Amino acid sequence: MAVPKKRTSKSKTRSRKANWKRKAFYVSIKALSLAKSSLSMKSNSYVYYVSEKLTND
Repeated sequence: MAVPKKRTSKSKTRSRKANWKRKAFYVSIKALSLAKSSLSMKSNSYVYYVSEKLTND
């Protein structure tokens, strides 16, 4: 089994963790923005399929 030769410093560990969290933060902002855009139905970059309700008169 592979074992690291030396211990990773705390600063390097924290730096990697912060980078990982920063990426997740920006992905979450993008996902929220996309959700808001799709709910507003004003985006021109996506095709929306809206089901039309038929009324029986």
